[in-house]
Formats: sequence, structure tokens, C-alpha cells
Amino acid sequence: MARSISEIQTQIIAAVQADTTLSGLSSTSVTAIWRLWTFVVATAIWTLEVLFDAFKSEVTELVAAQKAHTLRWYQTKALAFQLGGTLGAGSDVYNNTGLTDDQVTAQKIVTNAAVSEVDNQLIIKVAKTVSGELQPLESGEITAITTYLTEIKDAGVKLILRSVAADRLKVVVDVYYDATVLSSTGARLDGTSSTPVQEAAKAFLLELPFDGQFVKSHLVDKLQAVDGVIVPEIRLCQARRNDDPSFSAVDVFYQPFSGFLKYYTPSTDLILNFIAA
Repeated sequence: MARSISEIQTQIIAAVQADTTLSGLSSTSVTAIWRLWTFVVATAIWTLEVLFDAFKSEVTELVAAQKAHTLRWYQTKALAFQLGGTLGAGSDVYNNTGLTDDQVTAQKIVTNAAVSEVDNQLIIKVAKTVSGELQPLESGEITAITTYLTEIKDAGVKLILRSVAADRLKVVVDVYYDATVLSSTGARLDGTSSTPVQEAAKAFLLELPFDGQFVKSHLVDKLQAVDGVIVPEIRLCQARRNDDPSFSAVDVFYQPFSGFLKYYTPSTDLILNFIAA
């Protein structure tokens, strides 16, 4: 990005003043000949930098128009979807003329997206954030983004859009704790938190990358880091798609069908048995 003329001139003047052989150029007058020359040179440099920026932009556009679209490109485009927006004629970029930044932001409802290729098809998982929690798109929103992706995709590419409720996770953990730090219910004895272990378990799911694998041992690490927890031992770990009535045991890791996980009913999906060590 081109620097301003004043920024360039300031750097030139600083270089002049730091050079002992140019110590004679000490006038502070803005009309001093040497200062005027710094302005002339700064203007020339600024003009060149502006031209470089324009050239870079043109080359970038040409490369983007010619290269095959990658999985990351489709992910970026899914995140760029604007509900109610209008694409430019023959373009995969929205025409936001007349819209404020806030209006554009409000139209961008997709907060998380992931793309994978399975059996020569692209699976595009998307979700939005409502009150701090990931949620699937509503039917009208799914129709709109499907139409958008179909319009901008490469010819011949088969897309499957997936935006469904979170997969359900159920865990039972025996938490061996330090009785000088935690109570029999897991509350901190200093009163700073009544549910530090539960909060860590919930935070773990929120911190997982969208469409990232759930790794059982990583949950153990998260709970182990809670002050007062000595050993967390997972007794049961199960997961399932929200539309599947049957849980599957998670031995090592689990790939969520929806792209994210949730304890739907914490009292039954997140059971912590506190045992004084």
C-alpha cells in the first residue's frame, strides 16, 4: 500500500539529519531549497508506489480469474455470502453500491464454513452465530446461499450444502480433585467459581475449529488444566448426529457431521463425578 507523501518526506528528512556529511542542511524553513527537494522526491516516490499498487491489484485480479478454484476459495465465498445481497453482473462479488459497512455486515450471516471433497463432490458446511452459539441456517437462508453458490461455482462441480443442528456429545467423567481447592461439587473454595470444571468442558467445544475433529484426549488435557483437578478420567464418551437416535462410542476422535458439537442437556450430557483424591 502506497505511503503518503508526508510519510515519505519525513523519512527522507530523518535520513538527511542522521547523515553527518549533510549536517549543513539544518534550516527548518519549509521553503528551504533542500526541504523543497525532499518534497519533490517524496512526490515522485509516492507516484511510483501508487502505480505499483495498481499493477499489483490488476495482476491479482487476473490470477484470480484464471486459476482453478480451490477448497479455500469455496470456503471464502461461503463466508462472503450476503442474505439479500446482489451479485455484480457476471461477477462472483457482491455489488454493495449504496450500502453502509453495517448493512453489509448484517447481510453476512455465515460465521463459520468448511469445505471438503468426498466422492468427487464438495461438501460445504456452514453455520451462523446466534447469541454466542453456533446454529444452522434457516430454510430460507439455505435456499438463498445454495442459489448463490450454484451461480458462482465452477462448471461441472457438484456441491452439497450442509447446515444442520450440532452433533450431540455425551461424556461421563470421574474428576479426582484436590480438596484444598475444590469442594465435593467442583466449586472453588475461594468462591471465585462454582463450576470451573463444567466451564472448561463447555469452553473446549467452543474452542474447537469449525469442522475440526473432537479428540477425547484433548478434552482430558483441558480439564486437567483446571486448578484443583488432579486426574480427570473419562468413563463414557459418545456422540451422534442430531437426527440419529443412536449414539456411537468415541474411542479416540470424532468428526462432527454438522461441523460442531454441543451438550444439548448438560445435566445428562455432561456428567462429572467429583472424587476427593
